Amino acid sequence: MEPGNVLSGGASVAAVLPAGGSGERLGGATPKQFCALLGRPLISYTVRALERINWISDIVVVVSLENIETMKSIIEKYGHKRITVVEGGMTRHRSIFNGLKIFPESKLSSCPLQKPEVVIIHDAVRPFVEEDTLLKVVLAAKEHGAAGAIRPLVSTVVASSADGSLDHSLERSRYRASEMPQAFLFDIIYQAYHQCTDYDLDYGTECLHLALKYCKTNAKLIEGSPDLWKVTYKWDLYAAESVIKDTLSQQVCVTTDMKEDAVQLGFLLQETLKNEVKQVKGISVFLCKNDSRLQNIFLGQCYNFICINAKKSDIKEAQQLVDKLEKARISVLHPVVLISVHLNVSENMSFSNGMEELAWIKEFASEVKKKNILVYGLLIHYNKASFFFFPGSVLSKPDGSILSASTAASSVGSSAPVQAWQSNQEGTRVRFKKCSICQAAFPSSADG
Repeated sequence: MEPGNVLSGGASVAAVLPAGGSGERLGGATPKQFCALLGRPLISYTVRALERINWISDIVVVVSLENIETMKSIIEKYGHKRITVVEGGMTRHRSIFNGLKIFPESKLSSCPLQKPEVVIIHDAVRPFVEEDTLLKVVLAAKEHGAAGAIRPLVSTVVASSADGSLDHSLERSRYRASEMPQAFLFDIIYQAYHQCTDYDLDYGTECLHLALKYCKTNAKLIEGSPDLWKVTYKWDLYAAESVIKDTLSQQVCVTTDMKEDAVQLGFLLQETLKNEVKQVKGISVFLCKNDSRLQNIFLGQCYNFICINAKKSDIKEAQQLVDKLEKARISVLHPVVLISVHLNVSENMSFSNGMEELAWIKEFASEVKKKNILVYGLLIHYNKASFFFFPGSVLSKPDGSILSASTAASSVGSSAPVQAWQSNQEGTRVRFKKCSICQAAFPSSADG
C-alpha cells in the first residue's frame, strides 16, 4: 500500500502521543516512557517510529510539567524533528485533550501548527508500531470518522460479585482488546472531548468510546499486529530490548564502488546473506548514483553496512558512506557497524604485507568510533586465475588493533571451507569462513 497514492488528496495527518503517566505499575522512580532501552529513552523509539513517516506532518508529545525539560533534552539529543511538547493533565483523557487543543481552530491563527484532517492518537510506550498499521487506521478514519487497532484477547475476562465470587465470564471469541494506534477525523474527536463530562475526562480510558458517545461515530476496528503491545511492567522493558536488538540485526546494506569485481562480489554477497541468514536483508547500492535510495535505507533503520571497494588502499567509498551516515544522524540513535572490504588482485602477497596494506585503516577506524560508527577493515587478496587467499586474511578492529586469521589459504577448487581461528584481546575467537558462492573469506562468530 503506497501512502503517497492514498493520501494524495490533500489529507493532512498529525499525531498526539500522551506521555504523562507516572509508571506506577512499572515500579521505580523513573516513568516508563523515560526508562532507557539500550541507553536510549523508550519514548525516543516511539517518536522515531512516527517521525520517519513523511506523511505525518506534526507530532505532539504530551508530558507532565516536571518532565517538559526532560522531553526537550531528548528531542535535542537524538535530533527528533517536527515535535511539539505540550503540558499534560491529571489523567490520560485530559492529557490527550491538551494535545488536541494545541492545533488552532482557525487557519488564520499564528500558531505554527495547522489543524490536520486526521489525527493519530498513540501511546508513547508502544514503540514498535509500523507504518502499515498507521496507514490502515488513518485510511479507515478518513472513511468512517474513527478507527482503532484491536487484538484478540489472550485471557478470558470474568466479572466478580460483591463477595469476590465469580459472577459471570465473557465469551472470549466475541471480544477484542482495544489497542493503539487510533485515528480520528480531527473535528470529530475534538468535538467529543469538548462535549464529554468531567467524569469521562477523569475516569475514562477509551477514545473510540467518546467518539461513539458524543458524536455517534461508530469506529472501524482494524486487526493489529502482535508488535503493538504496550510496555507496562518491568519485564516488558527486557522484552522490548530483545526486540530492538533483533531488529537491529535484521538488515544489512551492501554498497560497492563501480568496479566489476566489487559489483560482482556485492551481488553474490547479497544473495548469500538472503539465502543463508534469513533475518538479514541485503541491499546493493552505488554510493555515487543512488543517494536517495541510501537515504531510504537509513529511514528503514539499517545500522549494518558492508562497503566493498576494488582498490586495496582507498577508503574514499567508506568515507563517503560515513559522511552520509553522519548527515543522516542515525549513529546518534544506535551504534553503526561498517565493514570496509578491499579487494586486491596480485600474484603473491605475504601475510606481513597484507598487514601493512590494511594498517592505513587504523586511524580512520579510531576517528569514526568517536561518532558511534564501528569500522572493521577486511582485505581480500586473490588472483583471477586461481582465486587464492593469502595466508592470514586481515581484519582491523574499531579500536585500531589488527585481528588476523592464520593459515587461511585455499583455492577456489578446494571443497573444504577456508576457516581459521584467532583470539582477540578479549579472548573472543573469530572464524574466517569461505563464502560458498563468491569464495571470499569473511569473519563469522565462533558458533558459525
